[in-house]
Amino acid sequence: MTTTLTTGLARLADQASRAHPYPLLEELREASPFTDPASGIVVVGRRADCETVLRSPRVSSNRLGAGITKVPQQPNLMNLDAPDHTRLRRLAGKAFKPRVIERWRPRVQAIVRELLADIAASGADSVDMVSDFAYPLPVRVICEMLGVPREDHPVFEKWAHSIAFTIDPQLVPGELTTEVERNVDEARAGFVGYFSRLIEERKREPRADILSELIAAEEEGDHLGERDLILTCVLLLVAGHETTANLILNGLLALLRRPDQLRLLRERPELAEAAVEEVLRYDAPTQMVTRIAREPFTLGDHEVAAGQPLLLLLAAANRDPRQHHEADSFDITRGDPGHLGFAAGPHFCLGSVLARMEGAVALDAFAQAFVEPRLDEASLHYRPHVSVRGPDRLRITFQDIRLDTLPAAGTAGESEVGHG
Repeated sequence: MTTTLTTGLARLADQASRAHPYPLLEELREASPFTDPASGIVVVGRRADCETVLRSPRVSSNRLGAGITKVPQQPNLMNLDAPDHTRLRRLAGKAFKPRVIERWRPRVQAIVRELLADIAASGADSVDMVSDFAYPLPVRVICEMLGVPREDHPVFEKWAHSIAFTIDPQLVPGELTTEVERNVDEARAGFVGYFSRLIEERKREPRADILSELIAAEEEGDHLGERDLILTCVLLLVAGHETTANLILNGLLALLRRPDQLRLLRERPELAEAAVEEVLRYDAPTQMVTRIAREPFTLGDHEVAAGQPLLLLLAAANRDPRQHHEADSFDITRGDPGHLGFAAGPHFCLGSVLARMEGAVALDAFAQAFVEPRLDEASLHYRPHVSVRGPDRLRITFQDIRLDTLPAAGTAGESEVGHG
């Protein structure tokens, strides 16, 4: 048993497992909770156990210096505890209220339309949905929301890819390469320099963007300092880019592999929001998160020691048959949206409203606009990240793109925001 479980975690970190991780995740879930003897990590995969840990005051999100991620982390909303986390989330959350995010819907629809128009104008009958659709969409949206000019979007995308390695758990000791460390350091330095300048500009001349809202956020005389602003912007960019792009891609893949579900979404566009919830359950972009035990406690019949790291397999929990009927099936009419795709508890994803809106707009547009889309299975290849799951190549063929099926392009006046 010990050898199997240790090997199981090593397989989870192996690139060869990216395409089909769910049989292994099922194996780990059903064996959990257990302590992996090679790493000392407590592996948690059952839905009830994961939710218990996510909501428990006995565990900490502060993994700084704990050595359980590939790259040392910096303090941000993802790895702070109360009261620092409570303060930062309360202030940053003011810029991400549903009414604020909803004002961006016309602009998101317009960007989707622009991307599909570019694909149609190329005259090709195939396209890589990663490079031409799913990645450009969220990076353009979050950059515009933060007030980043269009010409700087490509370098931000590069930096975001590098920073994404900082949340991967170190499942195989010694796996980290100096190249990854160097790229992360370069990205962090680039972000700090860039946002320092942009913050000063917005303080002098506020605009109708999220960065100006973050700067203006105030409660009982408290504001976000420059360091907090920079780290929050970096987190929003990386999470808003990587997570949302992979949410869209995993959704496209599920729909392409289930033509009946794609046809249903085309016939009933009102199911777009439900389709996003099912993607978050069935093939969540955030596959796992880590925590640290503050004190000893019992999880099921397993003893967790103070200071022991925990690995929560959210993707396994989301397919727990104890929670969901036919959990390995993709069904956009499922009607039980309970999932851990955005985690739970105090660290429930701050950008969930934005990600859900972008995902619904993108999946609906795909279903309506593409005529006879077909997946090129041979093209499918996954990114190297462990925690964040999604393809870095996903090519489809199609007969036509019908732009007339999409909403009319939004304007700055309609969305009440500037475009950076």
